[in-house]
Amino acid sequence: MGQPVRDYLLTLCVTAAVTYLLTGPVRKFAIAVGAMPAIRARDVHREPTPRLGGIAMFGGLCAGLIVADHLHNLKDVFELSNEPRALLSGAALIWLIGVLDDKFEIDALIKLGGQMIAAAVMVIQGLTILWLPIPGVGTVALTQWQGTLLTVALVVITINAVNFVDGLDGLAAGMVCIASAAFFLYAYRLWMGYGIEAAAPATLFAAILMGMCLGFLPHNMHPARIFMGDSGSMLIGLVLAAGAISITGQVDPDNMKIFFEGSERGATHAMFPVFIPLVLPLTIIAIPAADLILAIVRRTWNGQSPFAADRGHLHHRLLEIGHSHSRAVLIMYFWSAIIAFGAVAYSVHSASTWIVFIIIAASVVGLVLLLMPRFTPRAPHWANRFVPPRYRRGGAVRASSPSYEENPAPVASGAQQGVQGARMGEEDAERAPVAVGVSGVNGATAIGARSRFPERRSIDSSR
Repeated sequence: MGQPVRDYLLTLCVTAAVTYLLTGPVRKFAIAVGAMPAIRARDVHREPTPRLGGIAMFGGLCAGLIVADHLHNLKDVFELSNEPRALLSGAALIWLIGVLDDKFEIDALIKLGGQMIAAAVMVIQGLTILWLPIPGVGTVALTQWQGTLLTVALVVITINAVNFVDGLDGLAAGMVCIASAAFFLYAYRLWMGYGIEAAAPATLFAAILMGMCLGFLPHNMHPARIFMGDSGSMLIGLVLAAGAISITGQVDPDNMKIFFEGSERGATHAMFPVFIPLVLPLTIIAIPAADLILAIVRRTWNGQSPFAADRGHLHHRLLEIGHSHSRAVLIMYFWSAIIAFGAVAYSVHSASTWIVFIIIAASVVGLVLLLMPRFTPRAPHWANRFVPPRYRRGGAVRASSPSYEENPAPVASGAQQGVQGARMGEEDAERAPVAVGVSGVNGATAIGARSRFPERRSIDSSR
């Protein structure tokens, strides 16, 4: 069992490394071609930021599939199943549409049509839902049209959910990474724990998806130097949906009866947690879906169109009540992890009540963090040198600066204050570091020096 884990880890690392290394050149390319959205009224970021991060993520996807195809324990996935090729075909199509949208901002209906076509391409190559377990009824086999419609609907919903949640630096990539990590644990357990080979492609997809997100996150964390754009958000949404479709639609219920005793109806009840992958994409949808419903109610109540853009989304609310950008993202990470790993834990021990108590306790902790926006943890004195200044104890700051109580300064006249202010300004200018946006200095943005305002909050404008 250890060897497959090492192969998956190698695939993940290669995918992450390729994505990370490609993101820098892709950023320069995006700046060169002008793939930078203008700042809109509802945006909070102050600098146009390049998009097209999906190009690097697609490169990581291709690298991960190539490496996996040459590994001893993973090459059978490509020999016995057509699903990796189906995923690559659909991903290439949706990625191309996203790249065009990042550069030219194509119409929403055209994007929706492209999403449906990409899903249909995967269905034609065999990546589709074949049956569903219905509690109280049993396993229901789907017709070709039913399976196709359900597959296309799941792909389109997941893609747009990921695109909708892509509103803060690092938010979409982090949430998808959390969901894919939970999905990997679930799929790997089915394959290695129960010997269900049909779960192998989904396990590989989850590992590659984690690598894509982990490789892009260092460039996308606040303050983001590049946005993934629609080319990235639609791509990772499709890969996430493909994994759920693969493991749900391809696992034969007849084979599962080996592990569950009783009638077919009883087996379906017992097997229901095994079909939890259909719920895992909903961990991405849950937060933006609630935000979408609240937005529709809010805009309708105010006499506006439900599709009118505003600054009342959940991430805007978190910023307005006092949360910093990083804290708002971490809070949404926290809730996504509760839902995703809670679903996986339920699939393992569905009859255990302690799972429910743990989820409730974690939810209480999340509510406490949500209601304490201005709480900043402080490190002990001995750790001041190892943490950023904002987390240090106040005593260290006061000790490092001269005390005005110990050395009182005489009150100067207006002219003297003006001269002293001018001198202080000159001294500060001499001590000031080189501007980040100066030519030849690392960290320069597309239009000049990167702003260092403490109140800066960058919002991803790929939506």
